[in-house]
Amino acid sequence: MQPQDFDRIVSPVSVAHFSQYKLTKLLVKQLEDIGFHIRSDVSMNSNDCQLAEREILLGHECTSINATENGVTVTANITREGKHVEKKFQCNFVVGTDGAGSTVRNLLGIGMCGKRDLQKLISVHFMSQELGQYLIEEKPGMLFFVFNTEAIGVIVAHDLKEGEFVLQVPFYPPQQKFEDFSSTMCEKLIFKLVGRELADINVLDVKPWVMHAEVAEAFLACNNRIILAGDAAHRFPPAGGFGMNTGIQDAHNLAWKLASVLERIAPPSFLSTYETERKQIAVFNTELSVQNFKAAMEVPAALGLDPSIANSVHRTINGTFGSFLPSNLQRVVLDGIFSIGRLQLSDSLLNETNPIGSSRLSKLRQIFDQGKSLQLQFPAEDLGFRYSKGALVSEGDSSWTPQETPTGRRRDYVPSSDPGSRLPHMDIQLLSPLFSKDTFSTLDLVSGDKVEFLLIIAPVKESYQLARAAFKVAEEFKVAVKVCVMWREKASADDGFVGSEKTLLPWRNFVDVIGADWWELCGMTDRGAVLVRPDEHIAWRAKSEIDGDPFLVLRKVFCAILGI
Repeated sequence: MQPQDFDRIVSPVSVAHFSQYKLTKLLVKQLEDIGFHIRSDVSMNSNDCQLAEREILLGHECTSINATENGVTVTANITREGKHVEKKFQCNFVVGTDGAGSTVRNLLGIGMCGKRDLQKLISVHFMSQELGQYLIEEKPGMLFFVFNTEAIGVIVAHDLKEGEFVLQVPFYPPQQKFEDFSSTMCEKLIFKLVGRELADINVLDVKPWVMHAEVAEAFLACNNRIILAGDAAHRFPPAGGFGMNTGIQDAHNLAWKLASVLERIAPPSFLSTYETERKQIAVFNTELSVQNFKAAMEVPAALGLDPSIANSVHRTINGTFGSFLPSNLQRVVLDGIFSIGRLQLSDSLLNETNPIGSSRLSKLRQIFDQGKSLQLQFPAEDLGFRYSKGALVSEGDSSWTPQETPTGRRRDYVPSSDPGSRLPHMDIQLLSPLFSKDTFSTLDLVSGDKVEFLLIIAPVKESYQLARAAFKVAEEFKVAVKVCVMWREKASADDGFVGSEKTLLPWRNFVDVIGADWWELCGMTDRGAVLVRPDEHIAWRAKSEIDGDPFLVLRKVFCAILGI
């Protein structure tokens, strides 16, 4: 990480490492706080079940999906008192966010494109406050790659203070069996990796998984009634946080579009822009995560532990010895070869006086000095991703610069007001005679609970005409619009300041704010305007004063955005 990741210049919040299950708990709590009801069971009086509004049902497994022109029927099973109970749910739309092994995707027969089976691993979720306290005092960090003569693994520190960790270790079936990874065996493995026994260790969960780098062939099916998002639509190596970040971006993109269709603001065909916009980002992030994973593997390779060689040895054993050697002897051969490989890490070899060891240590230093190892932050991709087409009005080929080919190297985020880009963050203040020093972000201008567009203008005559036209167009399309008037300097009660009220009445959904350098940040003049979507991405902009009737211009803009 870099110091700028914490300075809140390009974003109102700093970066954070946050595990998925904790995020899920927070989301459920937030849903309850805003009036959703969480249920784990339903009445057994009927095979059909009608969910109430703002109701979330847990503990059900989807087993079949049947789509028609009028809706979707989802069949789900729940185990109750030892018996499987089948329920049918009638839906207008189904969003499959059911993970990398998505049942929804598989039921629809949607394939995946990309690189399969990059690595098989065992994930061990464990607790040890003793280890957490030691690391806080001696080696604070979040990600620990451990290579020694006894074991190899990656330890992810989810919470050092609480002592919560996840261990990832390579897994080579069928010679190694998942059943071999008992809690006791995992504890011994952890002790070997950390170099000490931990009195308070508690193994919570052990799971096998396979690393893929794939994107679904389609994100939409059945006339846009069934939608894939998150890991169901794309699965990446866990290198850089792309899985969670890209999944959250999917939901952010989809939510306002689905709401627009349900509220009859836009036609069902409008949902096609979800796949148009998100698939290009998923494909790019897939390749970037692969490159970052390869960068991570440069470190063990420099130490003489090239993972590709280990995988080749495993394939050779499966293909050659597997035909005549018993499985237990195959395991002995595999363990023996890997033990010999780990001897590359012995102190007698890996030191400055040994020519081979010295060369390897020099190469290792070079990797770190040049920033060619695993990167944890990708500001340009996490904040700076841009949609080239979709629910937006592009400015033609001259403004579109294709994303660079993924290299796995960090690139900093450069704010942009180009259509398709995320609204730049800047600290602003409310403009009023009772001047306040309290600041908030331009991103806070975007509504988080309804389909509302944001039009940012300067306090000039022509822009006010554009704002009035925007309100009229919004009334025609039955969509909400807020106007933000961006002033360069604060007002004074002595100047008889009345803000934009006199100019924009009878419409009241506007706000006057101070953003002295806003137009420079956007690379525009204050005669221009920016229209922002409900997901904080820019739908359209005028870099300078528009030509023609502002009502007709904006009507055409909203027709293009909403697919009307």
